[in-house]
Formats: sequence, structure tokens, C-alpha cells
Amino acid sequence: MFKVRRADPSDGDALGEIHAAAWEAAYAPFFDPEFAARAVQSRRTRWHERIAQGAATILLAERESRPLALSAFRPSSTRPGLAEIHTFYSHPDGWGSGIAAVLMTETLRRLHNDGFAQVHLWTLRDTPRSRRFYGKCGFTECGTARTFDFGDGNPLDQVEYERRC
Repeated sequence: MFKVRRADPSDGDALGEIHAAAWEAAYAPFFDPEFAARAVQSRRTRWHERIAQGAATILLAERESRPLALSAFRPSSTRPGLAEIHTFYSHPDGWGSGIAAVLMTETLRRLHNDGFAQVHLWTLRDTPRSRRFYGKCGFTECGTARTFDFGDGNPLDQVEYERRC
């Protein structure tokens, strides 16, 4: 039913659509509508370059050959020895289907196989859906928080989660 694979250069548009749709549903309400519209469009177009850079492992999860979820991860730049999940999004059409859980399981398996014992990630404090999902996947809050500016000069609070791989 679900397939998870490493994204390749031909997947840029699919990754962009997933990221844009999920970001619009979960994050756009935090921003001015004009900024949110520009941010959604930016997410649609940035993935070809990210794949080409090769700085992170990017996985794509599909249901019946339709791409619906993505993850991007690499060694943490702030916590030596840990991996960091930089991006984890599921298209709203996949919410509740189990595809995100399958993708997270595969992401953690690959991190473990790459020699990581622990992984961390950041999510917005005010996104209960993502926080519940990470909790169901075995992540716990570290107690660390930070603000993050998405580019509109309106920093939002993020919380850090971690778990063993």
C-alpha cells in the first residue's frame, strides 16, 4: 500500500507540492495572507535545488504511486553525534492514512543504519497536530525552545523533540 524511497532529481515538483500543501494547511494561519501565499509558492519551487545539493537524505513516501509525504535529514549541525530531521511533511490528502507513520519508521531505520543512536527535530509550539504525531512516534520534548523567523520578521516559538533511533 505504501512505498518509501529516496527522492531523485525527477521528484522536485512532487516534493514541492507536498511541502506547499502541508505548510499552507498547518502554518499559513500564523502569517499575513500575502506573506503566506509567497511562502507557499516558494515551497513549491525549492526542491529541485535541494535534491541537487545533496546535503540531506530526502525520502518520499507514496500511496498507490501518489507521492504524499517527505522527510529530509542529516547529521545535526548543533548537536554533535545526533541526526536532525530538518523537514517532515505529509500532504493533507494523506493525513490519517498512516503514511506519515510509515515514513517516520523508515526515516528512523535509515538513521539507525547510518550509525545514529539519537535524532532531534524542531516544530512550532502552536501546531498540536505535529506535536501529537511526534509524540505517537516516540519523540519527547527536550525542554529546549527557540524562536524562528520564517522571513516575515514575526518570529514564532519552536520546541525541540528527540528520541533514540
